[in-house]
Amino acid sequence: MNATREWTTPAAVTIADVESAAERLAGQALVTPLIESPALSERLGGRVLIKPETLQRVGAFKFRGAYNRLSRLSGAQRKAGVVAFSSGNHAQGVALAARLLGMPALIVMPADAPKVKVDATRAYDAEVRFYDRAKDDREALAEAAAAERGAVVVPAFDDPLIIAGQGTVGLEIAAQAKATGASIDLLLGPVGGGGLMSGVSLAMRALSPAATLYGVEPAGFDDTRRSLQAGERRGAPPAPRSLCDALESPMPGKLTFPILRGHLTDVLTVTDAEVAAAMRYAFATLKLVVEPGGAVALAALLAGKLDLAGRTAAIILSGGNVDAELFARVLASDL
Repeated sequence: MNATREWTTPAAVTIADVESAAERLAGQALVTPLIESPALSERLGGRVLIKPETLQRVGAFKFRGAYNRLSRLSGAQRKAGVVAFSSGNHAQGVALAARLLGMPALIVMPADAPKVKVDATRAYDAEVRFYDRAKDDREALAEAAAAERGAVVVPAFDDPLIIAGQGTVGLEIAAQAKATGASIDLLLGPVGGGGLMSGVSLAMRALSPAATLYGVEPAGFDDTRRSLQAGERRGAPPAPRSLCDALESPMPGKLTFPILRGHLTDVLTVTDAEVAAAMRYAFATLKLVVEPGGAVALAALLAGKLDLAGRTAAIILSGGNVDAELFARVLASDL
């Protein structure tokens, strides 16, 4: 991509929407810290600021967008409830937001979703309905379930209020960096459907316009990278399952893609082996448990995808919901 082009922002979501979301989330979502690991900065030859959304409610950034969306439903809509489809983190975010706001929630989840995410979703009082990734259309199932109940479907990323809620991560990064006197040269975050990085990019372009923004995807699921190169939304060719279950969206969203295209300099890709190495590093050195999809930005830096010498980078660790069995295998270097 061309890092010197003029940045554009589609009118569907604006920085004012992100700021409104921050007001709505005050007292509900945690303001997660922006921390620095001297060991990581020394290893990479630059300064690395870490935004651990692993510490957010439900263990991932997804609560931000979910609460912003659900809190704006009318009384009648709240009574009918919501339906969402997700492999886990969005499911948990919607489930908790629904419980806090006193409304029923049904989550359509893949049958092979991580158990820790399924159990947590149910613990927030949501009903779970499973589907087969290979055979079923999850969106159609969610729409049908919503029609039965008169409920509202809450998309995982392609919704203005979801995007705005996720963008509050960027507002916090910009403000926290400024408070420490840091000037962010580049920011990296994961890309699945694009809700997080589209929202974050809106905030960073407004508050830290000199920062270069990168998305990170799993190798084999680089639909956003391919879409940006083509100038239009495209899916990636069929590939074996990724360790990063949370980032296996088939294509960037209709709303998120124009924002990503206008704001990202590039999208980097990381292998499962690089992700596993980043998870081990986060556990051993940063003392953080990070799920595979949440570790891709760290993986990109540790794998040398960018030269950080003399620069300051901010990275988003987007979630920490990983099954104990899988995490043990990662720590044992079995993956």
